[in-house]
Amino acid sequence: MENGQCLKFLRPYLFQLPSSRTAVYSRLFSASRCHPIKAKHSQCAGLQSSPRRELHASTSKRTSGYLSKFLDRDTITPSSHQIAVNKRVQKLERLNALHFPRLGPRPNRISIPNFREKYRYEDTISTSEEFTLEGRILSVRRSGSKLVFFNLTGDQRQVQVMVSFSQLPEPKPEFEQFKHIVHALLRGDIVSVKGIAMRTDAGELTLQATEVPTMLSPGIAPLPEVLVDQKAMVLNKHVDFLVNRRAADTLRLRSHLIKCMRDFFYERDFLEVQTPILADYAGGASARPFMTSSTEFPQKEIALRIAPELWLKRLVVGGNDRVFEIGPTFRNEGIDTGHNPEFTMCEFYSAYSNLADLISMTEELITCLFKRTDDLMHEKLHSLEKPKVELPEKRWKQVEFIPALQEILDVKFPDLSDPNSLPALIKIAEDVAGFELNPNMTMAKILDDLARKFLEKDSAKHPLFIIHQPTCMSPLSKSFTCPKTGQIVSARAELFINQREIANMYEEENNPFEQRRKFQAQLDSRSSAADNEGPAEVDESYCQALEYGLPPTGGWGCGIDRLVMLLSGAPRIGDVLSFGNLKNVISIRQAAKPN
Repeated sequence: MENGQCLKFLRPYLFQLPSSRTAVYSRLFSASRCHPIKAKHSQCAGLQSSPRRELHASTSKRTSGYLSKFLDRDTITPSSHQIAVNKRVQKLERLNALHFPRLGPRPNRISIPNFREKYRYEDTISTSEEFTLEGRILSVRRSGSKLVFFNLTGDQRQVQVMVSFSQLPEPKPEFEQFKHIVHALLRGDIVSVKGIAMRTDAGELTLQATEVPTMLSPGIAPLPEVLVDQKAMVLNKHVDFLVNRRAADTLRLRSHLIKCMRDFFYERDFLEVQTPILADYAGGASARPFMTSSTEFPQKEIALRIAPELWLKRLVVGGNDRVFEIGPTFRNEGIDTGHNPEFTMCEFYSAYSNLADLISMTEELITCLFKRTDDLMHEKLHSLEKPKVELPEKRWKQVEFIPALQEILDVKFPDLSDPNSLPALIKIAEDVAGFELNPNMTMAKILDDLARKFLEKDSAKHPLFIIHQPTCMSPLSKSFTCPKTGQIVSARAELFINQREIANMYEEENNPFEQRRKFQAQLDSRSSAADNEGPAEVDESYCQALEYGLPPTGGWGCGIDRLVMLLSGAPRIGDVLSFGNLKNVISIRQAAKPN
């Protein structure tokens, strides 16, 4: 081979990416497009399994860093991925190791974290007690044919395992049998190992095998050492969780935060409930719902809920003074870094609570979640960084919606309860605030845009409550006349942290006549504007429920996904969802289909 050809083979990135049919490279590069395609027999024809398999063994740290420089490229195609899988299957079949056995009795089975904790403070270990560990192999290091070390991981902890033929107790397996078993072990395989605890000369806790490892589930697809390409991450979230600690830690943080919220409500004697997701009408928020149908009601359109609010307040009417729900919600809207059509909400309703009570509870809950996050990052979620937000020790800052905007814009707002004031508000937004407005925008949308531009930015470093929004923005909230401006405003507050809305709360409207009027006013406003929120109607069944008497009640809602984004430092909502946003979820199956 000439010098130029040799260099091109050994350093392909200096020239171009390797051919998709070149199987030798498939174990060196990240599976940027790892999706299985059923290979034709001709793809595998003539391929012989090499007796040496170091290429697929654990890559050294130096190699990992070297590979990470170009792993974000499309370095592997479906065909080359399938070639690697086929070679691995051939090797396992030749070694009679392609088995997926049931689990049998395993005396003294122990998890890897508990094993490490048991011997955490013992510098020298002298015990004959045997344990069985199970987990996934992360790296394999062979020292000749009779000694193998590998790192085993489970529950986000690792331990070293030593398998030495010379130290196996009698009766030993035949050496050729031993060699076949340990030769089959690769990064990604799931195994069970029985052995005793020891420490190496370097002081590392190790399980010394007393039996050859049992293959529980061979990894027939090559597990990359690193995965940095965003597309590869979203199409292979299972690989992302295995390879990127941050992805796994974010998933665990989410679980801990939801448990922390549940504990918070249970300690205050709240009742957790589940309310309908499917109904003939979606109310409780301003959003376009997803519509579907049922075989039971083929002529009836059914909506996925956009909020559980109206159901939860019916439960309060029914005598359940404190209720909460954590569950999925669906809004047929766009996708961006902070929005996904399917998301998780937490809502609670507390009878005989006013706005001040809700704000106080919110401060307690958010402080509790920040503290729990800090503890978790210190104890085990080491890949995550603490939120760059300071929580005040005293009461958090509050700004009143209309007075704050009037001061910033140096203008007096018209009477916003008058439907004829819309032209005057548009003039303020265009001439004073510099907005270019759609002529069909509603009053509520214009006011929301003004707050986004001029008020929410004050939450960049510290939490901010924006309170007393105009009543047109909160049709389900109780209203009162602001003593400062004479405007009719809602008994409502929104919590913003880092310029994102984290929680929304208000005193619930419990007057059935006033609630019916507000529903009608909202309907009139939407019908006279460019409506992008789907069908709307006066929810007469809810108004009738109020006729039985809703006690003065405080209601509160929070998007779990945004909360996890804030506390984990994730820049995109897809990063805190198990399998990414809706676009990612749809792409997973599409990418796996044969071309």
